[in-house]
Amino acid sequence: MAAQLLRRCRRLRLLPGPGLSTGPAEASIRSPGPGAEPGPSPGAGPRAEAEAEEERRLRERIRAAGSAQELLQLGRGPGLSSNVAALAIGRLAHVSRQQRLDCAGLHGDPRFQQLLAALDTQISQVWNAPLLQLLCSLPALGLARGGRPLRSVEQEVLWRLRRLPLRQLVRLAEQLAPQGPGGLLLPEVLRKLELRWTELDGTRPVVTLMAKVGHLSPALMERLEDKALELAEQFDPDELRRVALALALQQRRCVPLLRALCYHLLQKPAELPVPVLTDLLFAFSKLSFQQPQVLHRLALELQPHVGSLSPAQLLRCARSFASLRWLSRPLAEAMAQYCLDNTESLSLPQLCGVLVSFARLNFQPSCSEEFFSMVQQRLQGQEQQLDVHLLTDVVWSLCVLRRPRAPQLCQVLCPEFQARLRGDGSPRAPGSWLKLLHINATARLEAPGYRGPFLPPEALGGHGHGHGDAEKGTPLQRALREALPAALGGPDLVRCNVSTVYGWHIDAEAVLDGDNKPLPVRDFAAPHLSHSEGTKALPAGARRVAVLRWEPPQFSSPGRELLGRGSLARRHLRAAGFLLAEVPHHEFLELKLERQRVAYLKDKVAKVLASDTAGDTATDAAT
Repeated sequence: MAAQLLRRCRRLRLLPGPGLSTGPAEASIRSPGPGAEPGPSPGAGPRAEAEAEEERRLRERIRAAGSAQELLQLGRGPGLSSNVAALAIGRLAHVSRQQRLDCAGLHGDPRFQQLLAALDTQISQVWNAPLLQLLCSLPALGLARGGRPLRSVEQEVLWRLRRLPLRQLVRLAEQLAPQGPGGLLLPEVLRKLELRWTELDGTRPVVTLMAKVGHLSPALMERLEDKALELAEQFDPDELRRVALALALQQRRCVPLLRALCYHLLQKPAELPVPVLTDLLFAFSKLSFQQPQVLHRLALELQPHVGSLSPAQLLRCARSFASLRWLSRPLAEAMAQYCLDNTESLSLPQLCGVLVSFARLNFQPSCSEEFFSMVQQRLQGQEQQLDVHLLTDVVWSLCVLRRPRAPQLCQVLCPEFQARLRGDGSPRAPGSWLKLLHINATARLEAPGYRGPFLPPEALGGHGHGHGDAEKGTPLQRALREALPAALGGPDLVRCNVSTVYGWHIDAEAVLDGDNKPLPVRDFAAPHLSHSEGTKALPAGARRVAVLRWEPPQFSSPGRELLGRGSLARRHLRAAGFLLAEVPHHEFLELKLERQRVAYLKDKVAKVLASDTAGDTATDAAT
């Protein structure tokens, strides 16, 4: 380390080398500070003034040069200092990139080697800006990252890190970020930024660091989030977009900052550009962050621009709204019309993505017949283009929207398709298999003309909703578990946490006779179970009642309409012969006392039974 320091001091001409004697006056002329452009010192002689004038002239020639040959020629000219060499190399990289020159031929050119030699001899004299630029210019000219020229530049930058102005430190971090954290410089730069983050002033450096290097340093990102919260009022719409994207891409759900971004976004009176609208939607969906006023504004402002979106942008917006459970009917209608108007430009996977988004939102376009005819026409004979998970999603979506065709049911329920799905080890496989159970239920309960194939009985058991899940559960699930036995006649008369062969989970089921008295549910055959405990048929007039809870994610936001998944569950269980006592979270959790919850459940069951009795009476009267 001492020898290295000595060599550096000699390069700076602060210490005389062997056989040299450098006086203070001469050193002051030859060694201006590296951070600013030097000029002749007061009282300097004519020679120093002439050298400074020559260097200014060379800099002007470098800026004006339009070819590599002009720049290389400078390597043989008089008055070539390390600073001029650095500027020439930076300009050479720019010209080579602009003119798409082959840089390999430069390496053996003696003029280029002379530029590198001049740079290496007095690198400490290079100003900060050209020095930092060399970190990009040298690799752009094809020089190896581990080679001597670049290592020399990196070492010099390391020496100067503590003295670099913050704006240059930010710029340096931005330059180095694409290389990743494995290099020599970037870890040190990040450490310096972690220490000096309070000096950040203005929105641009904060936004730039969050977007470019935040993912490389969680500690720095936390400080940048604090700074962004402080500056949120000053962000323009594009900066709001970039901050939200940075949070989304790094999966950082910083709720205070997201709320601040939303608040200040709503204060912007001007109409937001389309890229801001689409990127904010993507960011909020990626972070599962809902702010109704902002989503309403985004949907409202996006609607007039739907026709000008690219197919990829349309799909991205549709998926974002589906993920956020936000149904804007006018916007969804505009998307459906876009699909009809741009059928040829939409690829099949893109069209399928829009269809799946509509199914998740339980949205039926007003032009349903035309829309679904177009979808079926595009799908016909093309299903093999879709991977196993997307095809499962598409057929499931058609089931949700009541539009499946027998060949499509047959295609995903056949043994070959089941084997493909069973052999898939990706994280999507369990969800796709559960959807296949729902498709099988649709084929059995809602497709009277369909004759098979179906899933085999052994494939219909346990699908992830067993008793183990109930031990933890949601607040609604735990509250229901406590109140259900008292509401339905005791633990022997009720079956809880039921996984049905249809792929749906029932919180509790009970059997009530014609006088609405509970019967031992386990005594009776249960076709909705993979393994029935009892064998008796239901007595005449007896009815099965299922208690079904609806958690917040099963409703659209901000409304209280069931989304596609809940709507399909409701239809299947009713078709399977259940009367449904539905328990929405926003009603049940408002009741704080257990006796109130028990009374609520009893009332729910009584209303369901009364409604069924009234329906039977009306049917008899009509007959």
